[in-house]
Amino acid sequence: MLIPLILSGGSGTRLWPISRRNLPKQFLALTGEGTLFQQTIQRARGLPDTGAPIVVASDDHRFLAAEQLQEIQVEGASILLEPTARNTAPAIAVGALRALEKSPDALILVLPADHLIGDNASFSEAVAQARPLAEQGWLVTFGIRPERAETGFGYIQRGDSIDSFGFKVSQFVEKPELEVAQSYLASGKYDWNSGMFLFLASRYLDELAQHAPSMLEAAKAAYTKANVDLDFVRLDSDSFASSPSDSIDYAVMEKTARAAVVPVSCEWSDIGSWDALWMAAAKDEHGNHSEGDVIAINTTGSLIHAHARHVVATVGLDDVIVVTTPDATLVAKRDAAQDVKLVVEELKKAGRTEHDLHRVVRRPWGMYDSLENGERFQVKRIVVKPGAALSLQMHHHRAEHWIVVKGVAEVTCDDKVFLLAENQSTYLPLGSKHRLRNPGKVPVELIEVQSGSYLGEDDIVRFDDVYGRAGTVG
Repeated sequence: MLIPLILSGGSGTRLWPISRRNLPKQFLALTGEGTLFQQTIQRARGLPDTGAPIVVASDDHRFLAAEQLQEIQVEGASILLEPTARNTAPAIAVGALRALEKSPDALILVLPADHLIGDNASFSEAVAQARPLAEQGWLVTFGIRPERAETGFGYIQRGDSIDSFGFKVSQFVEKPELEVAQSYLASGKYDWNSGMFLFLASRYLDELAQHAPSMLEAAKAAYTKANVDLDFVRLDSDSFASSPSDSIDYAVMEKTARAAVVPVSCEWSDIGSWDALWMAAAKDEHGNHSEGDVIAINTTGSLIHAHARHVVATVGLDDVIVVTTPDATLVAKRDAAQDVKLVVEELKKAGRTEHDLHRVVRRPWGMYDSLENGERFQVKRIVVKPGAALSLQMHHHRAEHWIVVKGVAEVTCDDKVFLLAENQSTYLPLGSKHRLRNPGKVPVELIEVQSGSYLGEDDIVRFDDVYGRAGTVG
């Protein structure tokens, strides 16, 4: 059985301000239908003899992953939650342990959740070509036929052929300088390192036992001691944190004697920057890719992204990135797109939140949009999905007013439970235990006005929660 193992722990800082820690690029619909995560799942579903996927995700993104799987009607998926990021090798290890529970002969197809593939037919053909090699015990990676001299990717040098489709890996090469990349392209012997793999789950664990035994020990302990929480498998925090942090390339692929590569041309992109997205996206006759309400005058070779209800106009610009969100605007030269991560670093140093949270924040029960804030007050628009409920909670530093503008809400405030219809409101005093629930079949929308000495999201003490967050703060 072929089991897709989807790695979904990245943060995508180079695609700020659209991609942020609480909503990274894999969960965004950047191009095509569905998010990158959903496209990856759907691509794997189309392969023959494929079982339900295994997803390794950050604990912070568990509800995003579950909701997006539900949207595309994926059943039986396993969602393993990393308590801390330890790179790809330990993540694949716990995924392999899960796969072996499903089948002792499980083949795992390791796919990053944030890559774009435009030619699914060629990708499927490459997986079919790699499968016999993996069944013979080779650890197969997929090399992308290079289209240009690229300094942003690692490379794989092909060695002797194994069969008509595969080659032994001669060496893995780090991201090269431009002249070296040009020589690789001219030689015809190098492929881009895609970060996609196919191998027997048991073989991968055997290689870890030989080359990274402490990592394997930590992964086994984290998985054995894991707790099942709703639809999630929570890996043991202390055990997983004890694992060395390393990529599969360093931990296994560069050390094994059984590394193979199957080259493929499938319109692949890692969407690692705004420039990479521009290259992968559809463009107009001026070489521009625009989304939203955009007016581009004498503008060429640019990516312009305007958020809803906001017009972006450019005049006399070439090869630029312009991206707007409700709370941030990015303007950059396309050839400097890799340096967007420096903006994120500056925001972190300044103690700001724009690298972390969007103005619109999604929760398992729905979403909220921070409309306005000032000294001692904040205004939010809250939308609660049908049948969903916020936690029973209280705040030490703020009181709240709720005004329902759509639907009917059930409100708990201390020992009182009552309904609020459209245009009705209630006051929740500081220190009161309160909860909001949607008992109906249409979304409930309300305006929340907070007032108090401190309005941070960490001023929440949860007493009861249907999403397993009881006892947590923030």
